[in-house]
This record gives sequence, C-alpha cells and structure tokens, in this order.
Amino acid sequence: MYKNFFLLSFFLLFASTSFAQKNMGDYAGEWIGTTPNESAFDFTITITQKDEGLATFTLSNDHEILSKTFSLSQKLNIDLTERLVFLGSADTSDSSISGFMRLNKDLYPVQLKKKGNAYKGSWKLSMLHYLQPQNLHLTIQKVNSEEEYAAYPMFGTFWCMDFKKTSDNVSFYDYKTGIDFKGILKPSTIALEASFGKHPITSITYKRLKPGETVNNLENHSLDDGWKIASNPLTLPKLEKDVERDTLEGTEGVVIAKNGEIVYEKYFAGYHAQTPHDMRSSAKSIGSAIIGLAMDDGIIENTAVKVYEHLPEAFQYTKDEEKSKITLEQLLTMCSGIGVGEGQYQDSDNWLKTVLEPPLKQSPGSRTNYKSADPFLTGIYLNERLQIPLEQYMQENFFAPLDITNYILNTDDTGIPYFGGGLYLTPRDMLKFGQVYLNKGTWNSKRILSKAWVNASLEKHTQLENVSDKNEYGYFWWHQDYKVNGKTIASIEARGNGGQYVFVIPELNTVVAITSGNYRKGQLLRQPEKILEKYILPKLME
Repeated sequence: MYKNFFLLSFFLLFASTSFAQKNMGDYAGEWIGTTPNESAFDFTITITQKDEGLATFTLSNDHEILSKTFSLSQKLNIDLTERLVFLGSADTSDSSISGFMRLNKDLYPVQLKKKGNAYKGSWKLSMLHYLQPQNLHLTIQKVNSEEEYAAYPMFGTFWCMDFKKTSDNVSFYDYKTGIDFKGILKPSTIALEASFGKHPITSITYKRLKPGETVNNLENHSLDDGWKIASNPLTLPKLEKDVERDTLEGTEGVVIAKNGEIVYEKYFAGYHAQTPHDMRSSAKSIGSAIIGLAMDDGIIENTAVKVYEHLPEAFQYTKDEEKSKITLEQLLTMCSGIGVGEGQYQDSDNWLKTVLEPPLKQSPGSRTNYKSADPFLTGIYLNERLQIPLEQYMQENFFAPLDITNYILNTDDTGIPYFGGGLYLTPRDMLKFGQVYLNKGTWNSKRILSKAWVNASLEKHTQLENVSDKNEYGYFWWHQDYKVNGKTIASIEARGNGGQYVFVIPELNTVVAITSGNYRKGQLLRQPEKILEKYILPKLME
C-alpha cells in the first residue's frame, strides 16, 4: 500500500555485488527460521501504579523487554521507542485500561485488566502469520538482470527499511511492525536478532529449506467467536485439489456460512483461522458500516450533509464553489468528482492536502469513478464529528459488539484509521461482517446496525464507469450477478486488491469469505469470483 517503500519480508532488497566475501546467488532459495522461545512474539503488558501519580509501563515475553515510568492519567499516550507507542484510557470504574499499541501506522487493540495495583494484559504479535515460529519462512530471489536480489515471505507482504550492510553484518527494520533486525550472514545460516529499538525481543536462526520440506500448517483452533459449526458440512474436493496443485494460485482461505452456520472452512499455504489478513479495499465496506453506526447514533444527521462543513479547519482554504457541494452520499457512492489517485496522495507528505487542493475532475454527483480518495475523506469527515478518536469509536461500537479482538487498523499519515483499505481481519471475522449484512444488521440476535442503514448500503445507487464490467454500486458495496446452471444468482460484495472478498448472497442465505495473496498479479485479482461461480455456487445449489 505504501509505494515509497520497498516491499520485503524478514530480509531485504540488495545487490549481490554488495557482498565482498559471498556471492548473493548462494543465498537464493527458501529458508526457514526458528526462535528459542515459541512465544517470543506474545507479549505481556503491565502498568503498575506508583506513588505520587506515577506508573510504570512494562513490556515482556520470557524476559523484560522494556520499561518506562510515566505520569498516570485518564488518557495515556506513552512513547516507548521511536516507532512504538501505547495509547489508552481507563474506564469509569477504573477496573481496566483499553487502548492500542501503535507501531508506525498500525494500531493493535489491547485490553488491560486491573489486578491489585497493576493493570495487565496481552499483546500477540504472533497473530501475524510471519511472526509465528512455525512459519518464519524466507524466500530470496533474483529480481532483475542487474544481479539484484529480493527476499519475500511465503505469506503476505512485509516492509523493510534502512538496510545497511558491513562485511557480513546486516541491519534493517520492518516498517509494518516497527521491529529492528540485525545479524550475520553465515555460510549455511542467517542469524538475526529482533528488537524494539535497543530492546531485544528474540533471536531468529534461518536454515535452508530442504527439497520437499514445507512450513508447518498450524491446526485450526476451536474458537469461541460466536460461530456455530454445521453438523453436515459442505465438501469441495475439486476446489482443494486445484488450490493444492496451484491451478487457483495464491488462494489462502475459503470460509462459507449458510443459514448462520459455518459449513466450510479451509486454509492453504500455512494460513489458519487465527491469521488476520490484509483486506485492502474490501475494508471500504466496513468503513461504510462505521458511517452507518454514526448515523444510527445521531452523530451524523443524514447522507445529504455537506462534507466540507466538518473537514479540518486547516484545510478549509481548499474549499471552492464546486467542492462545497460534495455530500457524504457522494463520497459513499464514489461520485465526489475528486480526481486524485491513491498513489498520488500516499506518496505525498500530506495526504489530505494532496486530495483537497486540486480542482475537482468532475462536478459532484455527475460521474461515478471507483477510487480510494472518497473513502479516505469519509474517514476524515467522521473523525471530525466524533468526540473520541475514531479507532476508539470503532472498537467500542463495532469490533467489541462483534467479539472481534484479533484485528489490526492501518492509519493514514496522521494516525487516523484509513477507510480506503486499512484493516486486517481473520477470514472468520470477515465472514461475520458479511453475516451482519445478510441478517439486516444483526449478529446472533444482537443489533449491530439498523435495518434501514443495511438496506440503504446495499441499494444499487449508481453504476461505476471506470471498471471493465460497469458494476452497479451501493455504499462501498459492489453488485455482481453469476449464472449457474441457467440460473442467475445475485451477489453483493466487498472486494479488495489481491483477491480479498466477502460475498453476501441473500437468495441462498449464504456468506462467503475468500482471502488470497495475489496483490501484484492483476490477472488474478478477481479469481475469487471464479471460485465462487465454478466451485461454490454449483455445490450450494445441489
């Protein structure tokens, strides 16, 4: 998503010629890493109250990683390292502290419960597939004729920055987690130390993966997440065979719920039920849901409100006669007239300035063109209307009622949750979100969204003009029809780059979530639609 950075995993992008003693070609291939402590990336957070209004924040795994004393208050903002911050607030009963660990532009939810004079809770970075000790997998590949090499994870993407090499010593840091890495390239191993700044977390030793050796696929755990498992599950052997033989390249998870029960759940290539997945633009649909919550709460009057009336004061100078007409409805339906692309503002030093300063490309409401600037501005607008931070509002009113705890919020350049595609969810929780819409706003009989908002969101408001099949479009929801055995089946969809889909199929009382790793493979971006049409729908319609 952030195009200013080289996309990597537990390693780096570098040239073989930079190695004085070793040929980088010798390191090409597959590597698997281990840590001395299997819970190395499962942390305990403790806030201990001291005298005179002071408290100590401690982060630990099998050892104390870091500790910092600070002034205790209702609202906490504790800078721990250059890239690591704790944000939190105590509840009115003083029995818990809710908050987030912020790592660069990512927010991880944490909950600390009071025990005596201390608040204690856990923070599991191991929920990220690439930080699970069984899955520390590294692929090093030659990337061009200039003898440049790149190292990629087997699973997903990773951001590596500030690589430095002296002799056989290397150092770099991961932009995604804020973790620093340094170590040594050895003849048969790669030895790295992971740390938060100067505070060591663990060591990782990589060895070359043997021919035929695979990364352990963790077993799916029995999860108390509100889902019921069907007694008569669906079987899709043809789908599984085609995924395993790479006919359906990059498919990582398929989960199906029918009549409110999970009837099929299968993960591939080392993924499992507790792996949060980068939803990319399918998270736009969740942004729509958050707007609906604010509408239901009376924070936003209606979708006809003029957006500029509640944009930050510092950017009101960009307002002109045309821009003053932009409504929330037009943002939700991609009709704002804004012509700034995602790459343009994400590559800039100030996202909001880059989006708002140029003149509109079209008059508001006149054309419908799919783009990320509209949902980005939607999140900014809502943040300005709230009395609490947007991430806190989302946690209290969306994630908590749905019992969703294993998620990551991606933010914009100022730390505000990014509605253009900034969310990691597990496939089960993606499925849960779709089920809320299938149920007209409820989850397990609990009202999450109003029926009125769900209906308005899924209505065919307009038709996209800059996509190949000219899909009809709701409030950040796509519409698509599939023909199976001579019958047309309507689907309402959240779609994300790389193949991240939530399908809501009212006629079959079914929700399908599919996750994929095809982020830079344009021809495969819509492969989940093929999976639905060819493998899933025919089986459901038997």
